[in-house]
Amino acid sequence: MLGQLVREIIMGHGFSVDRLEHLTAHLDKYVDDGRFPGCSCLVTRHGEEAYFHAFGRRDVDRDLAMERDTVVRIYSMSKPITSVALMMLYEEGKFQLDDPVSKFIPRWSDLNVYEHGENETMVTSPMTVPLTVKHLLTHTSGLTYGFMNSHPVDAMYRNASIGGDRQGSTLEDMIDDLAGIPITFTPGSRWNYSVATDVCGYLVQLFSDTDLDVFVRERITEPLEMNDAGYQVRSSSKDKFAACYRHKRGGGFELQDDPTTSPYHQRPTFLSGGGGMVATVDDYGRFAQMLLNRGELDGHRILGRKTVEYMATNHMPGNVDLAAMGQPVFSETSYHGIGFGLGFSVVLDPAAAGVLDSPGEFAWGGAASTYFWVDPLEDMTVVFLTQLLPSSTHPIRRELKTLIYQAIVD
Repeated sequence: MLGQLVREIIMGHGFSVDRLEHLTAHLDKYVDDGRFPGCSCLVTRHGEEAYFHAFGRRDVDRDLAMERDTVVRIYSMSKPITSVALMMLYEEGKFQLDDPVSKFIPRWSDLNVYEHGENETMVTSPMTVPLTVKHLLTHTSGLTYGFMNSHPVDAMYRNASIGGDRQGSTLEDMIDDLAGIPITFTPGSRWNYSVATDVCGYLVQLFSDTDLDVFVRERITEPLEMNDAGYQVRSSSKDKFAACYRHKRGGGFELQDDPTTSPYHQRPTFLSGGGGMVATVDDYGRFAQMLLNRGELDGHRILGRKTVEYMATNHMPGNVDLAAMGQPVFSETSYHGIGFGLGFSVVLDPAAAGVLDSPGEFAWGGAASTYFWVDPLEDMTVVFLTQLLPSSTHPIRRELKTLIYQAIVD
């Protein structure tokens, strides 16, 4: 009886060993069935590691295993790091959240708002509500992404190569280009995923007079000992860099970015605060633990406690969820029962979201199917890494919630 109890509960973590095996079996099957090339999952609870497992291959063609120190492209999981960087400068009094962005980017003073039509028939009107820094952090700015393919303004982004697609472009170039493109709606009236966090990265540079990658390294990743996290793969880690794959219609995947020739080995000219970083599972685990600790890890305070709590609060007007903000289908999060804070999605109502979860959990994911969440109620962090585009290929994020929460038994 005692032996069964010891096996049932991992001391200090509150997880059932037997029930965590459901998670291992599920992720193993993803790899065995050829749906993921490889993946890893790290779970901490009460400040201690409760689960880690790496599965499959980081490089299928070269038969290299997915390992704990594998470096991956985290894409939009860069956004929470950039949001933290900007809020560090907020704490220093560099700006207020309700400051108009045009106060710092004067060429944005005359932005127009899309009304109707497209191309030569497009009709716009002057912006009547100022676009603020908070609108950028909450993705309610009216900016968009060219890859959305859901709005006439998206095509203008593609034509202008907004977002670093143009060879040699910089954040300054993007800011200049956006000055001549209308926003898609009145700021604050809707939620729309966008290049807003790249603009936040530009503001980090402006307020700190430091390149974004240098600021992130000196103020966040080095203090937190996120040793491989950054805007390029370190030369000492080049052999640990994973291949990136693209889902093939009909099943399986194909190589999207070869790790030996990847542009991630060089410092980019476009420092994408919205999607430009790489990291290991432990790197991001330390970032997540800092957030769970409300801004501090191992004696290094990155943000104040109240700042983290404020960032992880729903900032949608009237405390509504994303479904009420008119967001069309998008892969990074659910919409019903989910709000958005300053850089993260925030769970408002797990029942409405239709997934096992905790109110107050905050999270985000990346384009190559990576994901993380922080659950203050359960004192838990989760980091899941793989390298498969797009993130909508498999419902792994919702499945992870079920498989991890069902194993909690304390």
